Amino acid sequence: MTAKIDEIGDNIFRLSVYVPQVMPPAGFTFNHFLIRGEEPLLFHCGKRKMFPVLAEAVSRLMPVEKLRWASFGHFESDECGGMNEWLAAAPNAELMHGMTGCRVSLDDMADRPPRMLANDQVVDIGGKRIRYIDTPHVPHGWDAGVIFEETTKTLFVGDLFAHYGDPAPMTRSELVTQAMAGNDSTYSTSLGPTTAPTIRKLAGLKPDMLAIMHGSSFAGDGAEQLNGLADAYDVRLREAMSRQ
Repeated sequence: MTAKIDEIGDNIFRLSVYVPQVMPPAGFTFNHFLIRGEEPLLFHCGKRKMFPVLAEAVSRLMPVEKLRWASFGHFESDECGGMNEWLAAAPNAELMHGMTGCRVSLDDMADRPPRMLANDQVVDIGGKRIRYIDTPHVPHGWDAGVIFEETTKTLFVGDLFAHYGDPAPMTRSELVTQAMAGNDSTYSTSLGPTTAPTIRKLAGLKPDMLAIMHGSSFAGDGAEQLNGLADAYDVRLREAMSRQ
């Protein structure tokens, strides 16, 4: 198992681990993003067993012990399984997450107290500005949230737009079709009345890049992609309600 490194934005690196055994026959990518600033941040800590591979990849970009922040979308093994390994490897590192994630999980499970962020709070990491946004139950998890890097207009969307295979690091092609095909086969999204409105609020940020946890990242009109995804979930919700 190895991690491929691609710079998808100014000092934003995609560390991608492809696992063919997950979602066969296409396989699945697990992507982790290093935002390199004066206080570097890792978004998605990865699975605990992937830590050695990811740490080696980070070491090619910066000393691992200089990591200052780590965060993720929601409490799940592929997002935060390795969080305590990162805290051990980087003595000054802190986790940051929203209030629900901290109070429900991280206050107990993390080896060091996390920094609790309010919805829409901005953290300046030196050269990069990280805005935390609560997205409860979108795509899943009561504690779900995303981050928006304001200087590059990069939205780290977590499991939104997840698609199979080991595609190119970045694409300009539409992703809604692939994302909904994956969602329809796994039912991975918590479908409800707030799903589409929450995604449309993210579209209001007008991101130029969507950093996607599973599959290619998207460069271009991120708002168009997000609104298209919201429309698709609205269709699924109406279909589900019509069957009641």
